[in-house]
Amino acid sequence: MIMSTTDSQQQHMVLDGDDVGFTSGETVLQVAEREGKKIPTLCNDPRLEPFGGCRLCVVEVEGIANPVASCTTKAEPGMVVHTKTEPIEAYRKLLLELLVSENREVDVDALRGYASQEFASLVDRYGARTGRFVGSKSGSSRLDDDNPFILRDYDLCISCYRCVRVCAEQEGDYAISVMNRGFGTQITTEFNGLLNDSACTFCGQCVQTCPTGALADKKALKAAELPGAIHKTRTTCAYCGVGCSVDILTKGETMVGIHPAMDGPANLGALCVKGQFAFDFVQHEERLQTPLVRGEDGELHETDWDTALDRAAAGFKRAVDTYGRHSVYAVASGRAPSEAAYIMQKFVRAGWGINNIDNCSRA
Repeated sequence: MIMSTTDSQQQHMVLDGDDVGFTSGETVLQVAEREGKKIPTLCNDPRLEPFGGCRLCVVEVEGIANPVASCTTKAEPGMVVHTKTEPIEAYRKLLLELLVSENREVDVDALRGYASQEFASLVDRYGARTGRFVGSKSGSSRLDDDNPFILRDYDLCISCYRCVRVCAEQEGDYAISVMNRGFGTQITTEFNGLLNDSACTFCGQCVQTCPTGALADKKALKAAELPGAIHKTRTTCAYCGVGCSVDILTKGETMVGIHPAMDGPANLGALCVKGQFAFDFVQHEERLQTPLVRGEDGELHETDWDTALDRAAAGFKRAVDTYGRHSVYAVASGRAPSEAAYIMQKFVRAGWGINNIDNCSRA
C-alpha cells in the first residue's frame, strides 16, 4: 500500500496501477484527468460543483464494495483506483444505451452549442447505438417559447442538470429549475412559463453547457443549411472593456455564431447577452466599411484612411489654434479594450497637455 509523503500537500494514490500524486481536496476525477485518463462524464462541467448525477464516471476503489462516482469522491492517501475494468465499461455502455432509448435523436448540429456533441461522442465511443431498448421518450419541448435566442428542445434532455446549475452557480440568476421526478423530470422556469417572463438574462450559459443540444442557439441554427464546415477564430469581444475571449463561428465568409472561450482568462466561458448573441452588426448592410469625409457639397464621401486621418488631425489643430487646447475633449468608448482607453488618455494628456478625458463606462 502506498502511503502519503511527509509533504502535507502532496500525497499519493494508485491509479490504474500507476503511483500518482495529488493535492488534498482533489477528486478522483480531477486526478485522473490530469493523468490523461479519459473517464466519461455527462453531468460534469469543470466550472460547477461536483454533482454525481449521470453515474458514467463511476470507478472501482479497492476496499469499497460498490463503484463510486469519481467526480464526488475525494482522493485519499493509499487509495487504489481502477477506472476502466470490464464491468465498469459494460455498465457505462448500458447507461448510454438507456439514455439513447429515451431521446428523439442523438446526432445534432454542432451549431446548437459548445458542448452539444458530448453525448453523441460518448455514444459512439461505447458503441451504444444498439437499439436494445425502446419505449417512451422523456422530456417535453417548449417550442412555443418565441424568444429569439434559446431553443428549448427538451425532447433531447437527459436531466444532467448542468443548465440549472450553471444558471445558479455561475450566473446567480436561478432562472431555470427542475420539476417532477423520475421519468417525468422536466427542466422548467418558475410557473413553467416562457424565458422572457423569467429571471433569464439570455447569457447563453445554459446553451453552451448542454451536452445534448437540448438547449440550443436559435440564431446559429439559422445557418445550419449553409454549405461548408464550421471554422472557429479566437478573438476578444468588442462590446466592453472586460476583454472576454470568444470563438467566432463562420461558414465561408459568413459569421454564424459565437462560442465563449472556456479558457478565456477574463471570462472562463461566461458571456453576457450582447457578447453571446448580438453580432448582427458585423455583417449588417448599413455598416460602414470605409472612412467618410464631408465634401464641399456638405455630403459625406468615401475616402482612404490617410485622407480621413489627415482631415481629423487638421480639425484638432484648427480647434486648438482658434479656441485653445482646452477646447479639446475626448470620451473613450466602453466597447473598446483597456489598451485603447490607455492610448486615448495618452493622446489627450501627453499630446495636448490637458485632462479632458472621460469614459462612458466610468461608473
